[in-house]
Amino acid sequence: MAILTGVALRLFYAIANSRAGSAGWVYLGSVFAVGMIILLGAATLHLGNYTLRHWAWRAPAFGAIEALAECLTITILIAFGREPLGTGQATWADWPGLAFDAIVWRTISVSAFALVLGGAVKLVRNLLARSGAPVIDDTPVSSEIIQSRPTHTS
Repeated sequence: MAILTGVALRLFYAIANSRAGSAGWVYLGSVFAVGMIILLGAATLHLGNYTLRHWAWRAPAFGAIEALAECLTITILIAFGREPLGTGQATWADWPGLAFDAIVWRTISVSAFALVLGGAVKLVRNLLARSGAPVIDDTPVSSEIIQSRPTHTS
C-alpha cells in the first residue's frame, strides 16, 4: 500500500505543480491539503490492520517505503523530463534534494500522525473501558478483549 501511495502521490504533485503556473496560495494550499489527506488516509488504512503495539515501527516503515517509492517515481519523471520544480523542470542535480525532502518529511509526517492517532485510539479505548463497555480489539493480528479496570471508591 505504501508503494502505491508513493507513486500516486508523486504523480498527483507532478500534475498539480505543472498546472500551477502563477496560481495563488489557495491552489497551492489545496494541493498540499489533498496530498496530506491521501498520505495520511493511506497510512490510517494500513495501520488500522494492526494493534497499537505494532504502530511504533510500522508507521515510520510506511513513511519510509512511501518516500522510497516517491523517489523512484521522481527518478522516472526526471528521466522523461516531466518532474516540475518551481517554474522549470527538475534535473538530475535536483534529485538528491527532492529525495531527501520526500524521505524526511513523509516519514516525519506519518510518524507524527500515527502518534496522535494512537493517542486518540488509546484515550477512546480507556474511556470505553471505564464505562464498563467491553472493548474488543478485532484487528486481524489480535482478537483480544481489553478488560476494564476496576474502579476504586473510597
